[in-house]
Parts: sequence; structure tokens; C-alpha cells
Amino acid sequence: MPPTSETLTAERILEATEEVLRRHGPAKATVVDVARALGVSHGSVYRHFRTKAALREAVTKRWLDRTSEALSGIVADEARDPEARLRDWLAALFEAKRRKAGDDPELFATYTVLAGENGEAVGEHLTDLTTQLTRIVRAGVDTGAFTTPDPAVTARALFQATGRFHDPCYAQEWEQPGVEEDFEAVVDLVLRGLRA
Repeated sequence: MPPTSETLTAERILEATEEVLRRHGPAKATVVDVARALGVSHGSVYRHFRTKAALREAVTKRWLDRTSEALSGIVADEARDPEARLRDWLAALFEAKRRKAGDDPELFATYTVLAGENGEAVGEHLTDLTTQLTRIVRAGVDTGAFTTPDPAVTARALFQATGRFHDPCYAQEWEQPGVEEDFEAVVDLVLRGLRA
């Protein structure tokens, strides 16, 4: 990318970092490559992100946050029945992960490496997702649709029970024949267990 007079922002740096990671992979991508893509000195990048590790963590967080943000609309739609919201949330999570793995496998592999390096960003992401699930479960308890003594514990159990459909270690299985039927069967099972 040629130099521009556009103001250098953290967001521009993260966009460029994603492109550099896509092109070079996590092992070879450097801050100098990012700076070169932006047409700035590497010192300019370091003014926004103090270390290469901080830059990699920020780009990982940005990638994970896209999924959380997409799901938050389902959580916020309190006019809808909690069971439908839970089903839709789980389906949207599965679809988001499948899309990331299938649409750009090289970038997905890169982010899998980065996620392994950035436990704090991953931990925050998992907490955000289980918090979203907790809100849906609690709404179900409040309306009498679900029964559980502790919505937060139940949300964590739901997340673990559906891990095959969102944990990146299962990505190779997501395009196998019958995976949608397996997903529906698991969701039906957990919903039956939650019903009051």
C-alpha cells in the first residue's frame, strides 16, 4: 500500500496487520511489514502498539470481537421468546465460526495460532460469549420458559456442550455431511433439558 496522507489510527494499523498476516502468516509477519504496508515508519506503529505482541493481541481481539458483536443483537432482542433466541444464538455462533474457517482458511489458521498466543484475549472472548448466553438463559427463567437454579452455570454448560460446533479445534468437522443434523440434535437436547 502506498503512503497516504490519511491519519494513522489503531484501526488502520489493525486492518493492515490483518492483510500482512494473511500474506505472510504469523511466523513471518513483522511490524516492519505492517509499517511498510501503511507507508509509515515502524516507530509510528509502535506509538499505537508498544510491542509486536500487543499488536498481535489487538488484532486477535478485533477478530474475536466480530463474532461477539454479531451475536449481541440476538441477545438484545428481548421481545423474542428466549428459546428461539437461544437456538438462533447457537446457530449464529456455529455459522460465524464455519464462515471464518471456510471463507479464508489461511487467515483462520493464522488466527488459530494467534489465539493460542493470546490467552487473555481468548479468555475475554469466552467470558463475553458465556455472559451473552447467561442473559438469554436468565430471560428464559424470568419468563418461566426455562428452569435452572443458576443461569450462569447453565450458560457455561451450554457453551461446553455445544463446543463441537464452535471450538476451532473441530473446524475440519464443520463441513462434514450430517453436521447440521448433529447440531440440531444437540440443540434440541439441551433445550429439552432447560424447559420448565
